[in-house]
Amino acid sequence: MITTDLCIIGAGPVGLFAVFEAGLLKMRCHLVDVLPQVGGQLSEIYPKKPIYDIPGYPEVNAQQLVDNLMKQIAPFKPTFTLGERVKQVSKLDDGSFVIITGENTEIRCKAVVIAGGLGSFEPRKPALENLDKFEGKDKGILYMIRDPEAFRGKRVVLAGGGDSALDWTIFLSSVAGHLTLVHRNETFRGAPDSGEKVFTLAREGKIDLYMNSDLQSVQGNDRLTSVTLVDKNQQPITVETDYLVPLYGLSPKLGPIADWGLSLDKNNIQVNTLDYSTSIPGIYAIGDINTYPGKLKLILCGFHEAALMAHSAFKHVYPNQKPSFKYTTVSGVNEF
Repeated sequence: MITTDLCIIGAGPVGLFAVFEAGLLKMRCHLVDVLPQVGGQLSEIYPKKPIYDIPGYPEVNAQQLVDNLMKQIAPFKPTFTLGERVKQVSKLDDGSFVIITGENTEIRCKAVVIAGGLGSFEPRKPALENLDKFEGKDKGILYMIRDPEAFRGKRVVLAGGGDSALDWTIFLSSVAGHLTLVHRNETFRGAPDSGEKVFTLAREGKIDLYMNSDLQSVQGNDRLTSVTLVDKNQQPITVETDYLVPLYGLSPKLGPIADWGLSLDKNNIQVNTLDYSTSIPGIYAIGDINTYPGKLKLILCGFHEAALMAHSAFKHVYPNQKPSFKYTTVSGVNEF
């Protein structure tokens, strides 16, 4: 079991900055995110997108901002659980919380900070019967590639035509034993250079490529054994495979948070702007996932919310202590 002062659900930019503000008050933080890396939308959806409204940066690359935030919080030694979704939050009699993920990781904390951006990102799935029967790393259908080595020497079918599908096709072409890419359209949505590399791999016989084709069904008993697709001539083709990885992108959803008993306004968590506390004492919500009169969904607003939240959370975590508030311009981070 992991123990910490604050458990921050969401490792996007606002969640990361919350570690800094909590660290100044000498509170320990553990972050949980369903994505396999930190950065939230910035890293997952548009890592190379320029951002123009961060104070002090006329322009900053999205991934560069994430990297800088990681450097900023490094002195406070946060810990992480990545690639796991929080499924349950329980409040104990002493006011502390137990958080359990879908992989049964258990985290004990004194306060919870929800910094989930637009919510948890869920994969867009193909509309196939019995899909859920084969979902999971031991069953054959995955929606994210976290460990490419798991596919070494295996038969793999990828589906999609965006940057993620193209990049993984190029990478796995030298890892998988046999690789097939299926795309529903006649052109790729991803970078032209990546698309040309994929076409070259197909011409050289290093991968099988089916354009204007779509997934039709999945087969197997206890584990996936084959995928049937319909090609551009509407002819069914069965491909024997060990893994199917549909890479159709991610969509934001509130997810299990909707069942935690918080006061909600549609898909947002209602908070008190005094400290961004929720309707449950000890649980806070900062960033795009919260709502209040005048709310602006900007990263810099989330940073402001993180600062006020941290001071309130300190009083909840250490009710008998007085915070020692110092300006970092005077003291320096290493003195906290």
